[in-house]
Amino acid sequence: MRKIYYPLACCLIGGMLASCGGSAKKSNATEEVVATTTTVSYSKSLKADETETLDLPVDADGYITIFDGTSFNGWRGYGKDKVPSRWIIEDGCIKFCGSGTGEGQTGEGGDLIFAHKFKNFELELEWKVSKGGNSGIFYLAQEITSKDNDGNEVLEPIYISAPEYQVLDNANHPDAKLGKDNNRQSASLYDMIPAVPQNANPFGEWNKAKIMVYKGTVVHGQNDENVVEYHLWTKQWTDMLQASKFSEKKWPLAFELLNNCGGENHEGFIGLQDHGDDVWFRNIRVKVLD
Repeated sequence: MRKIYYPLACCLIGGMLASCGGSAKKSNATEEVVATTTTVSYSKSLKADETETLDLPVDADGYITIFDGTSFNGWRGYGKDKVPSRWIIEDGCIKFCGSGTGEGQTGEGGDLIFAHKFKNFELELEWKVSKGGNSGIFYLAQEITSKDNDGNEVLEPIYISAPEYQVLDNANHPDAKLGKDNNRQSASLYDMIPAVPQNANPFGEWNKAKIMVYKGTVVHGQNDENVVEYHLWTKQWTDMLQASKFSEKKWPLAFELLNNCGGENHEGFIGLQDHGDDVWFRNIRVKVLD
């Protein structure tokens, strides 16, 4: 048998073929073709083009494994050219080793991104936090810089451009009681829409997360239930931003970027948050819906 390497935009085709040892016969029955990998482009540093490539496995349902449990291939720090040292691989998981500084990220920390921009997709992964832990999953993120008063370039935080799927120990972190109507609890669209039902497992236990983005419709799933749905680039979206900490009055740049989330092409990075606490992620895979 021969392997075929599909470009990312065509990886849905791979979902119709078998992988991981399976096969699918061509219509003339003269040759078996196996789709096991797809080629993904990625950027190696801030503002770099996606010119580097790597081959990633595709399963029978068309899901691309973007973390294989052994390497950070395709991953780097947000605004950086390498993985910060507080992010490690432990027992097949991506782990952030907490600094205890909350959002006051240290030099060896910072958020982590998979450095390929996705547009329409389903993201699936599992996560768990330590007691009182806080983190998040970002999507459609951009790497944004601005100028300070001295004209120096400053990296803006990832959440200035990206919606956030909240990752939290609801029972022990004070953020669970802040915001409005529990909209800062696990799987919520942070500070905007609460996850209903709230079905997170307690700290130290694994939770399943799913995020679907398709032509502006976004769905958050938690532990096999859909808990959030909303629609980007609509009046509903603008009104939610205006009622949040990202309003035009409170944070004009964040409002501008989030209101046109994903930028001109409506695409962006997947990111994992350094919020200063121990957190683990595993089984990270993406299905492209373009």
